[in-house]
Amino acid sequence: MRDGGRQLTCVAVCVPALVLSAVGPARSESTTLADAQAQLSQPVYRVSQETPVSHEEPANESANSPTEQHPLIPAIRYARNGLGKIDHTIEDYSCTLVKRERIGGKLNDHEYIYLKVRHEPFSVYMFFLGPKAIEGRECIYVEGRNEGKLIAHEGKGFKAKLGVFHLDPNGLLAMRGQRYPITEVGIRNLTSRLIEVAESDIQYGECDVKWYKNTKVANRPCTCLEVIHPYPRKEFRFHKARIFVDDELQIPIRYASFQWPRQPGGPPVPDEEYTYMNMKVNNGFTDADFEERNPSYRFR
Repeated sequence: MRDGGRQLTCVAVCVPALVLSAVGPARSESTTLADAQAQLSQPVYRVSQETPVSHEEPANESANSPTEQHPLIPAIRYARNGLGKIDHTIEDYSCTLVKRERIGGKLNDHEYIYLKVRHEPFSVYMFFLGPKAIEGRECIYVEGRNEGKLIAHEGKGFKAKLGVFHLDPNGLLAMRGQRYPITEVGIRNLTSRLIEVAESDIQYGECDVKWYKNTKVANRPCTCLEVIHPYPRKEFRFHKARIFVDDELQIPIRYASFQWPRQPGGPPVPDEEYTYMNMKVNNGFTDADFEERNPSYRFR
């Protein structure tokens, strides 16, 4: 089905469904992109239900103002509940992050990243599985440590010979080819950002919200929330966005947004997408998982 259509049915995209086990740095971080893609098993997401379903609000919720009638209000409550669940039940997680971003008008290739995240203190470890140009890159960031710097090295080529870099996470070098800094990676930051955008959008009309049950991301049952702004306005950041929430974990594991068609009747224009696959929560990560001296890493 075209993304510009009004129904969702058996939707599939070209991102491989990686079944990388990610059980530990020594083994999973040495896995190549070719190894991961060789395990392709199915499209990364499917929507098997054509008709959107209603989202039931708690009985004690009431709509007392025009703003309360906005179709995004149930979505905001849903996201806030999810954020609370993340804060109370998830201390850390590992996963395979597949992301694609439009930067400077160009839609970049998909990037495949083995990811570790700890929430307190906020800590990130990344190992880039592909594409080839960035394969083997490693990054570490720990909030409040290393003088606030991102620690990184390239995996191959001349830049790899230059050794380890300590970079401003928001600086030009760290942000090259990236839409967001490493300080904003992860499911908690994604949820917070979605709430922020939705709270801004409820100031305006022209918004259609649909809920779809029985969807899947990498074989994980999900609920899909689709938000559409039919007309381009400077206040809106996207034409269409789809958020897939894992039914078991109650966290967003895929976000994709599209800009308005370039011509009337044309398809929406892909803008950015992030898919968190092979999610494993509460691993008991320690400081060692976010240290460049970790012997399983390649910071040399």
